[in-house]
Amino acid sequence: MPFVRISLRKGKSQEYLAALADNVQRALVETFDVPENDRFQAIHQHDENELIFDRSYLAGPRSDDFVYISVTIGRPRTGEMKAALYRRVAELLTQSPGLRPQDLMIVVSTSAPEDWSFGNGIAQMTDPDWRLQIAGGRQ
Repeated sequence: MPFVRISLRKGKSQEYLAALADNVQRALVETFDVPENDRFQAIHQHDENELIFDRSYLAGPRSDDFVYISVTIGRPRTGEMKAALYRRVAELLTQSPGLRPQDLMIVVSTSAPEDWSFGNGIAQMTDPDWRLQIAGGRQ
């Protein structure tokens, strides 16, 4: 149940944005044991002065094509799984849409099951009766 935020500067084509989103999802499926249809993503496009990043901190050199990916997950993953995700996202985004690995930053954050509501004002991950609540008219 990851939620992915992809941030980059404005100006990329719809095909570029789709390649980013599709390949991040593919990497999550391949490395994080995420079902294919468990896909929740938001793409944020920023003006030049709204996405601020250091051009060389711990990697780089970074260009104006810098992409920041934030992944919030509910179930913790091992360090090995996270490392595999970072590598796979970089590989896939290098292939399509052609992002340089130096221009990619990924942050994975873990949350607790009670931190998620998928709708209807219910914490589906922790409420064992959530289906009954929906059937009973609480929609």
